[in-house]
Amino acid sequence: MSTSGPPRPDAVRTWRPDGPVNVRRTLAMLAKGPYDPAHHVTPDGAVWRASRMPDGAVTYRVTSVDGEIRVEAWGPGSGTLVADAPTLLGADDDWTGFDPLIPLVARARQRHPGLRFPRQRRVLEVLVPAILEQRVPGVDAFAAWRRLLRAHGEPAPGPTPRPMSVPLPPEQWRTLPSWVWHRAGVDPARSRTVIRVAERATALARLVDRPYDEVAAGLRSLPGVGVWTAAEVTLRLGDPDAVSVGDYNLAKDVGTTFDGAPVDDARMLEILEPWRGHRGRVVHLLYADGVLGRPRRGPRITRMDHRTR
Repeated sequence: MSTSGPPRPDAVRTWRPDGPVNVRRTLAMLAKGPYDPAHHVTPDGAVWRASRMPDGAVTYRVTSVDGEIRVEAWGPGSGTLVADAPTLLGADDDWTGFDPLIPLVARARQRHPGLRFPRQRRVLEVLVPAILEQRVPGVDAFAAWRRLLRAHGEPAPGPTPRPMSVPLPPEQWRTLPSWVWHRAGVDPARSRTVIRVAERATALARLVDRPYDEVAAGLRSLPGVGVWTAAEVTLRLGDPDAVSVGDYNLAKDVGTTFDGAPVDDARMLEILEPWRGHRGRVVHLLYADGVLGRPRRGPRITRMDHRTR
């Protein structure tokens, strides 16, 4: 009988950041719903993620003990992943120029000092799920992402705590037949956009080291990618100023919190203007603190099951 334990990691890195990092909340920005096949948090607080690096698939486990972060990785992409781990976990998140200005924001900053913006460097990996979220409720977009990865994603390498899947490579996104999209609940407009961006995957990968305004402009130049989608992507590339203009809830939540009533996007941007350079950071701090929002008693976006159409 074998007495061997779980497979040893292919690569390991420990990192002591220069300040607090809340691993779970920071990486949660990359998760797509509570049942994301590429993201899982175990009861001990470890965050497991599956990703696709330039040199192949990878599963990684991130834990934090006494201010030291440990990253263990399995699979062909392990070396690249652990080399990039501090950046992914917000090592480059720059708070320069951030001023809370008002007690509401100051309290949120004080309560969540470890909430950093991750810097995910795989553009397509955050762009595809953002496209799936266009014009539909989040629960439906997360379900589509889950169906696509579970049915067509490569099994994540390593001793995953539950079955996990690696996001598809560009060539696979490009060649998924129409019936697969239909079965996943994705309408033709969104599936065509995913296919188009997958065809530009090499060019998109080159955007990652450009200034954020150039990244956003490059994304918006693609048919089917607008202001909202571009902001959802640049947020996850580490842009603390990105605001998801056009979001179904965001302007209403900001208006209710600051003005006492829902507002439109133009007024939302006026409210956030004093924090320019960190507008997205203010939004995420206030959401983390539970103070940004409104009672969900109004009309909701209509859900539509595209699998039946």
